[in-house]
Amino acid sequence: MIEINKDTNSFYVGDQDKRDAELHYVPSGNGIIIVDHTFVTDSLRGQGVGQELVRRVVDFARKESLKIIPLCPFTKSQFDQHKDYDDVLLK
Repeated sequence: MIEINKDTNSFYVGDQDKRDAELHYVPSGNGIIIVDHTFVTDSLRGQGVGQELVRRVVDFARKESLKIIPLCPFTKSQFDQHKDYDDVLLK
């Protein structure tokens, strides 16, 4: 299992200074966050790391009563595939 860390406005895998995967979001006020970037190194691709990063930001949004705008194409595709994320999707 890959360890996912939390930092200011991001979830990531690896060291804080050398991230192997990252999902970045921007607080937008009014209980909204915008996911604007997801990155996974070639060495971790195909292992579900990106999906797990999205799952973590969804869990975070639920815990903090936030809504998500998935601007990042990968994150948007995850929201399209997982209708159980609709509760945190800003419509």
